Amino acid sequence: MTAPVSAGKRDRVIVFDTTMRDGEQSPGASMSHDEKLELAKILEEMKVDVIEAGFPIASNGDFEAVREISKIVKNSTIAGLCRAHQVDIDRCAEAIKPAARGRIHIVIATSDLHMKHKLQMEPEAVLEVITRSVTHARNLCDDIEWSAEDATRSERGFLRRAIETAIRAGATTINLPDTVGYTYPTEYADLFRYMIENVEGADKVIFSTHCHNDLGLAVANSLAGVEGGARQIECAINGLGERAGNAALEEVVMALKVRADRLPYDTGIDATHITRASRYVSAITGFPVQFNKAIVGKNAFAHESGIHQDGMLKNRETYEIMTPESVGQAPSSLVMGKHSGSHAFRAKLKDLGYELGQNALKEAFGRFKDLADKKKHVYDDDIIALVDDALARGSERIRVVRLRVVAGTDGQSAQLTLDVDGEEKLAEASGDGPVDAVFNAIHAIVPHEAALRLFQVHAVTEGTDAQAQVSVRLEEDGRIATGQAADTDTLTASAKAYVNALNNLFSRKEKTKPEPAIASGF
Repeated sequence: MTAPVSAGKRDRVIVFDTTMRDGEQSPGASMSHDEKLELAKILEEMKVDVIEAGFPIASNGDFEAVREISKIVKNSTIAGLCRAHQVDIDRCAEAIKPAARGRIHIVIATSDLHMKHKLQMEPEAVLEVITRSVTHARNLCDDIEWSAEDATRSERGFLRRAIETAIRAGATTINLPDTVGYTYPTEYADLFRYMIENVEGADKVIFSTHCHNDLGLAVANSLAGVEGGARQIECAINGLGERAGNAALEEVVMALKVRADRLPYDTGIDATHITRASRYVSAITGFPVQFNKAIVGKNAFAHESGIHQDGMLKNRETYEIMTPESVGQAPSSLVMGKHSGSHAFRAKLKDLGYELGQNALKEAFGRFKDLADKKKHVYDDDIIALVDDALARGSERIRVVRLRVVAGTDGQSAQLTLDVDGEEKLAEASGDGPVDAVFNAIHAIVPHEAALRLFQVHAVTEGTDAQAQVSVRLEEDGRIATGQAADTDTLTASAKAYVNALNNLFSRKEKTKPEPAIASGF
């Protein structure tokens, strides 16, 4: 066993959040312009060092989001991703121009597999592109990150030359991504040690990790990279990202915080905002957080075993290596009811990690009261579902007014009234089941070509009066939108979630679909 590292050797690790770029490339995880702006504010409050706000060349929507985030964020560096093409770099530079601190992030593949089959370029030609692209970017911005896509499957000799080329051209951060989640912790740590020891100019740059989770090793690999000398970790809230996702920001941060005896590196992150950020990202993407997810899962601080409960009552440290308060979770499950007032409700929301404006608070309190009239007890998870439901709603062009469903062995039918742009419209429809009947009624009122890609229901709490939380994902012409809703009536929640998804879909129709060749998860 190795001895703990001295606290005197503590070093700073930069946290680079890519939720809005790599995270949004998860199928179905598209975020609206306003959602990205709100998320950027949360990340800045969390003291994230670098926020990768998007891929400016991918679409007008991405460009505008990066530009607007650059205007409102003052303390975090705002990065935009681009390929090693002048038009990409120019577009990125324009997007980050308003930022107090901006970064151009250039990516090009360096593995034989990618160079041969994707780039269709010889290695020497790739080196020329690296020189040309990084030099051009450095003339536009002082902070340049260069990424070697598929670095962990690249031939070390060539990767070393590519890194040296990027450094000579002016790169200030060198990222060695595990693009396909293939590497192993000791192997990844050794890669960084080798490059830092052998690359000319390595002492002049920051080395970075970017790990995907295809083998479930993204966080372990990221931490190993830091042990190997990397001083930036690229990660995403809830581990959001392409395929199996990225290294989870919350897991990386808390691993460094809790195991400072073995990992003596500071991040500067205010961890008390973690739960808030996790819930917001889950709400706007429609991707639920698994119950047993580390740090932010519903069961992360739950103890049901009698032995565990006994230990917890005697000393919390028997079964908790961190407190729920340290990541912004409430320590208790105080039951709220219909007699609870607005001040108690506001305090409860704050305990749960939500800070709502006056109008949003008033609306949420009204919905809480309606729920309290339906349920005997309103638990924390009920309130979380209620607020997340409100956060997930897009523009309200369409709204559920009334719903009546008949179901049984003789068939299923739905009678539905929607408010569409201020006008109430009624339809009746049948289906292969009650949910199918409801969705057919919505389609009759609002004709569309969107295909249903996901329909998911789970009970928020226990009991027959539990709220049902429904997630719906729709796709039309390559655009994907999600909707969420919670209600004690599963069919009402289903109707509202479908309508929310439609609202989000319609509000995003002006967004140009990125070309497949542009998207890159490293």
